[in-house]
Amino acid sequence: MAAAAPELVAIAEAFALPGPVTAIAPLGNGNVNDTYRVDTANGVCFVLQRINRAVFPQPQLVMGNLQVLSNHVQQRPMAGQRWEVPQVIPNRHTGEPWMERGDQFWRLLTFVNDAVTVDAITTAEQARQVGRGLGLFHSLISDLPAEQLADTLPGFHITPGYLAAYDTTLQSTLHQLCDRSQWCCTFVEQRRKLAPLLEDAATAGRLQLRPIHGDPKVNNVMLCASTGIAVSLVDLDTVKPGLVHYDIGDCLRSACNRLGEEAGDGEGVCFDLELCRAVLQGYLGAARACLSAADLDHIFDAARLISFELGLRFFSDHLAGDTYFRTSRPGHNLDRARVQFRLTESIEAQEAEIRAIVDALR
Repeated sequence: MAAAAPELVAIAEAFALPGPVTAIAPLGNGNVNDTYRVDTANGVCFVLQRINRAVFPQPQLVMGNLQVLSNHVQQRPMAGQRWEVPQVIPNRHTGEPWMERGDQFWRLLTFVNDAVTVDAITTAEQARQVGRGLGLFHSLISDLPAEQLADTLPGFHITPGYLAAYDTTLQSTLHQLCDRSQWCCTFVEQRRKLAPLLEDAATAGRLQLRPIHGDPKVNNVMLCASTGIAVSLVDLDTVKPGLVHYDIGDCLRSACNRLGEEAGDGEGVCFDLELCRAVLQGYLGAARACLSAADLDHIFDAARLISFELGLRFFSDHLAGDTYFRTSRPGHNLDRARVQFRLTESIEAQEAEIRAIVDALR
């Protein structure tokens, strides 16, 4: 582990740590926030994060949701199972669960020990545990009133809104489109009718607003390093009221693509039915009691729509000049978009098989 940078040490030690900082190093590969692992002299580790205020303009609301979630889960202990929700460490000077330095907003969370994440699923058991992790999370918060949570990201996962923003961006960039971008434009144009599918179901009363995680991709599920069992769901910034189908769809589209989100420009990407079955076995084994028949009916729609939506967001960001998602090279978001669109195609081609899997697990 690299030596701790003095500025980061000062920020970390503004929180109520049990001992001096001995090391700080980057943690994970998130696209939005800056995240670091903090080691202390007594061997206890923590997670230090700088919240991206361009994405979360009211980070205090994010922290409020995290505390509501933590308090609720603590009242529902899971006998015989290890399950951890990261806890907030207070600022030693103000008592608030954050620290502001200029326009920077920092927080410190507990670290989930003896746990790992994967960027792409390699076995059915991993997929089952990823699904189980999301199912446990949904089950634990199923009786948390959605109105107790702030909407920290208005419009998040509202696909018609992303489509409208895409249209606006596209109008100013048409003259710049390469062949691969033109392919993406055609793909979006052919699937416009998908955009309102889940929102229309909610408006009609078939789906209900509930607390959701908002971003349960596979590398946000922590697996025990020794047993492989799901033990935590992290990256809780996007916890808010929403449709559980946003979570189910995001989990499926990330878990059932063996090549992962960074699979070049999408060639060879497919939606794996074996992994789909395993994810849903794990998920429904933990969360079936809090789902309705209508919820189950829309699982295929969720997988297709959220894959399409993420591709649309990546493509829009590419057209806008990469202003939202962190990139490492020119065309990175375009490649990411094509991966998600190829995945959407594969999901569509296997609609009957995916619906049959859901029906068999009802």
